[in-house]
Amino acid sequence: MVKGVVVSLVLVGAAPRFLPAEPKEEDAAVERTRRTVRMLDDVYKAAVVLITDKYVHDEDDFPAGSAAIALFDAVRKKGWHDVRLLDVTGEPYDAKNRPRDEFEKKAAEQLRKGRDYVESIESTPDGRFLRAATAIPVVMPKCTMCHPHYKDVPAGRAVGMLSYRLRIE
Repeated sequence: MVKGVVVSLVLVGAAPRFLPAEPKEEDAAVERTRRTVRMLDDVYKAAVVLITDKYVHDEDDFPAGSAAIALFDAVRKKGWHDVRLLDVTGEPYDAKNRPRDEFEKKAAEQLRKGRDYVESIESTPDGRFLRAATAIPVVMPKCTMCHPHYKDVPAGRAVGMLSYRLRIE
């Protein structure tokens, strides 16, 4: 790595193993942001599973995915971070759930191929941001109540993703 030249870095899979022996403060900031993404991902996915399990009983009930999208909008409006629930199959439940930008499109492709995590670091005039995408597989039979086209998807294969954009501080 040439000092001061890298603007964007795409990592797939585990955390990078090529950081300098003595990490700089900016590297520590990136790792803190990665930990935040992992924590948010666990919380958001646990909430969707819990809502689906406890409150979704038939097609007339408010879908957990819709509840998650409402939550993500509230988080974004408060200025915390951006997170979007997106399709990776090419057959979204709603057209607005398609990957939009280059990062999301490339992440969806990698998640379809079996990766469970993809990230990129963006440098903009507004600062540095960690872009991350995490896989969402079908985890329970109730998922196919609203998404019948996922019934034949093999266990563990991603049908969706959470796409994150967090400021690196």
